[in-house]
Amino acid sequence: MGVDASTPTATTPPASASPAPDSEPSGARHVERALAYRVVVDAPANLRGVLAASVDLVRWESYADMTPELFDELVRVAPAEAQEAAATEGYFSAKATVSIDRAAKPVGVTLHVDAGPPTIVREVDLVVTGPAASAADARAMIDALRSDWPLPQGSAFTQAAWQDAKSRAVTLASSGPYAAAKITASKARVDPTTDRADLSVTIDSGPAFRFGALAIRGLQRYAPDLVGRYTGFAPGDPWSRSTLDQFVRRLNGTGYFASVQASLDDDTAHAAAAPVHVAVIEAPPRRVEAGVGFSTDTAFRGNLSYRDVDFASRAIQMHVDARIESKLQSAAIRFVAPPATNGWSASTFADIERTDIAGLVTQTGSAGVRMTSLEERNQWQYGAAMYEDEQHPADAEAVSSHALFVDVQRVWRRVDDLTSPTRGYSVLLGAGAGVPGISTRAFERVVGHFAAWWPFGRDWSAYFRAEGGAVLAASRDGIPSTLLFRTGGDTTVRGYAFESLGVHEGNAIVPGRYYEAASVELTRWLNPTLGIATFVDAGNAFDRMADFRAAIGYGIGARVRTPIGPFRLDLAYGEQSKQVRLHFSVGLAF
Repeated sequence: MGVDASTPTATTPPASASPAPDSEPSGARHVERALAYRVVVDAPANLRGVLAASVDLVRWESYADMTPELFDELVRVAPAEAQEAAATEGYFSAKATVSIDRAAKPVGVTLHVDAGPPTIVREVDLVVTGPAASAADARAMIDALRSDWPLPQGSAFTQAAWQDAKSRAVTLASSGPYAAAKITASKARVDPTTDRADLSVTIDSGPAFRFGALAIRGLQRYAPDLVGRYTGFAPGDPWSRSTLDQFVRRLNGTGYFASVQASLDDDTAHAAAAPVHVAVIEAPPRRVEAGVGFSTDTAFRGNLSYRDVDFASRAIQMHVDARIESKLQSAAIRFVAPPATNGWSASTFADIERTDIAGLVTQTGSAGVRMTSLEERNQWQYGAAMYEDEQHPADAEAVSSHALFVDVQRVWRRVDDLTSPTRGYSVLLGAGAGVPGISTRAFERVVGHFAAWWPFGRDWSAYFRAEGGAVLAASRDGIPSTLLFRTGGDTTVRGYAFESLGVHEGNAIVPGRYYEAASVELTRWLNPTLGIATFVDAGNAFDRMADFRAAIGYGIGARVRTPIGPFRLDLAYGEQSKQVRLHFSVGLAF
């Protein structure tokens, strides 16, 4: 069945239009000889777009000054143009004809295209030459080039897919350490009699590159060594595009710069110590921000923050934050030093917080110091903090406590993207203790978190999360509430209010010494950024292992991949609460 082909209105004639004789008034000619016609494209649906964009007879359908001579010329060349357009989509045996109904007003034109069978890839010959061909450490890269080749045997061949496959192969080959890798020969041999294509590509790896010195432009306020502290590589390390991208991402996240660009000098003469060119635009060091918002966990909120990333003109970052929400109010100040040459960054903080959640009012103040390693994928943290805490459960006795808590934390992130992972896993393990004699009571605390992402098929992905924690003490009495556990809400157990799962005391839900939670989620992606998910969550917080009863929540939701992490909008039913709740959140919690 044919469909009408829509075309833009022409403003200039096609190249085949001939100028009118000077002796004939142009206006009279246009009135007497102008021809109107309407095109129907009778072709497979997947070819109609390229035909409409490539065949002049279709493209110039709305040309107001069309003449019979020009029309006849467009009709004559249309079959060849249609066959050429079909070939770009892999239909090399396509046949095209044009039929005309001159009695119709406007003239009726049908472009018939019999596409024939699509061309299928029969053989792929991908060869790597140069130093990588004999380098043992390049074997994984060469294997990945062949296994990840986007046009494997049996796939449909199109010109666009062919160009994209070659581009992706070069990108993969040059991602490290062969930065100057390039295609030196490529050929697609198409046999239209069998509708088969044999592909051959030769990639010259060029020499292996190693990082050289930084060449920095744009610094005015800060010293060059500040930039160097965020590299994650040293001169002489093998070149890697992911390492360079990580370096740029770190600099952009510091707040020191409004813009960061970095590139490797891929001149093969410098391969042994390739300079890294870095161009920065410094950001204003001080910034005040205010905002209002709403979240399904803590309802309405207002926040005010002040940042000075060059405090005392020493590149020390000072962050002051105040936050007022329906269930939570807090104020905090934090100082963060840039990484030292050993890759560790020191920070100090002090904050106060009041919460009123599930019948429990808490008031907590804390201050401490923390050390954090620079490497995000293998990150260590350790620190010490003093906590002062008061808990006021509804219809129960208020309690107060304090603790000097020291802890260490290790995170392994084995994911394809730190912001919006689609493949891989992350593991967090933490352990700490309340120091005896300085704390209301001695205790130990351990936490663990595991998350994994699996893509399967072209449009599906799965996500799994399991986490838990324990405070090892004879009782929760005398332990600050922020070091105990409650759960429930947008990012834990959906279908339940924020931190509404815990230990019942009077008419309040108070935090317990243990918690466990898990989630399984399946997403169908409608396009690269938008998906529909279904999920099941389970978890609870409790005081004794024998008291554990999993609260179950399940539902459906929307997923949107954004530059700041995944956006989730969920509708969940809690079996224990017997309520349907709306949840939304942005970003990941590692």
